[in-house]
Amino acid sequence: MQIHVVGRGESLWQIARNYGADLNQIILANELQNPNMLVVGQSLVIPELNREYVVQAGDNLWAIANRFGVSAEELAAVNNISNPALIFVGDMLELPYSNHLVQAGETLWTIARNYGVTVNRIQQANNITNPSFIYPGQTLRIPAALKPITEINAYSTQINEQGGQEVLTVGRHLTYLSPFMYSITADGSITEMQEYPLLEASRATNTSPLLVITNFQEGGFNSDLAAAILRNPDLQDTLITNILEEIRTKGYTGLNIDFEYVYPEDRENYNNFLRRVVGRLHPEGLSVSTALAPKETGEQEGLLYEAHDYAAQGEIVDFIILMTYEWGWAGGRPRAIAPINKVRDVLDYAITVIPRNKIVMGIPLYGRDWEIPWVEGTLARTISPQEAVELAGRYGVAIQYDNTSQAPFFRYVDEEGQGHEVWFEDARSMQAKYDTMKEYGLRGGSYWVLGNPFPQNWPVLQDNFRVRKW
Repeated sequence: MQIHVVGRGESLWQIARNYGADLNQIILANELQNPNMLVVGQSLVIPELNREYVVQAGDNLWAIANRFGVSAEELAAVNNISNPALIFVGDMLELPYSNHLVQAGETLWTIARNYGVTVNRIQQANNITNPSFIYPGQTLRIPAALKPITEINAYSTQINEQGGQEVLTVGRHLTYLSPFMYSITADGSITEMQEYPLLEASRATNTSPLLVITNFQEGGFNSDLAAAILRNPDLQDTLITNILEEIRTKGYTGLNIDFEYVYPEDRENYNNFLRRVVGRLHPEGLSVSTALAPKETGEQEGLLYEAHDYAAQGEIVDFIILMTYEWGWAGGRPRAIAPINKVRDVLDYAITVIPRNKIVMGIPLYGRDWEIPWVEGTLARTISPQEAVELAGRYGVAIQYDNTSQAPFFRYVDEEGQGHEVWFEDARSMQAKYDTMKEYGLRGGSYWVLGNPFPQNWPVLQDNFRVRKW
């Protein structure tokens, strides 16, 4: 897979020809509604012939495997497909092997180096006993290059059938699914949630569901509610018992705790609560994770930050999701949602106090549309990356790219003469985030939130990592 940025005057036909790619495969992979209307600055994922295949209407896994001379089992394994029936139009599959026609002067070592695989793997794939004995005109099967393994979590607020269908579609790319959310109550109980479509889809895609608890109440995170629990060990025991009952009943594999705006004086109470939770859940084989605010120093002030003890929680829980997004929040000035320079500032601090193999980097799957000039007290509209590109096309404006934040943006004027500024994510910005995950050696990434159409993300993720399944 390659990423192409549309230039002025380019057509999709020209782009496909330049890459030696299949036009229809590009259309499917990017879910282009109108292939004749490209936007200058728009990024496209370009599937590579002979290495990747985008599912078309009428396809099934067995027919695709047969077409490329591999077994359905091999094709399923390399793509984390647990149920062969769960492939979908537009889904880009990686092929277990590509073909290489040996040229004069080539050796097995040079071929292996060019494809990023070992000589031994090529030998095994082609039953070659003597690596010196290859010849021009011979066709070799080249195994797909090995990729770093990562864990991917996704939060979902759509607990209905539509949300379940999305998990069926993208679940092979997920390690964990976190239906959002159960709220704690002042008596140690938790609210109810009818998230059965999500849980069924997680089982169908071999995705581990995490039960999410928060101190969210009446439209916001409630500091007093958190304090009521964190200052009372008896209520904590009641809460943990109720959580365990829900986990057992619904088949969750772990717990994710998202307590926000906790009073600073409850910092150690929060740590002790987590120790109590781990002591109850670990013996049952259940994981415990937390979601923490994006801090750049241990002394960062503010109600959102002070009670989130990176060092202590890094010791106590199995992993930590850093909420590295919302710099461009709905009530603030227009800016990138997750500027990579700010994300890196958070990671630079986090890795000094949390083991890297416990850090999961938050990644947004959405954008925002602000009215400009910006007026304090106004709220931006949250949009999907797909909708952002459609907006740029509708108003005939080019998409720009900010290299500091590694994020695309554009400005337009609507029919009423109102100016707008839009920041969102595209294939380039996601590549920058995945590069950062690899550079810092992190455990993985966590999406906020499913439900925003962003077809380019999944091929880019797949091109960078193999996602772990438990």
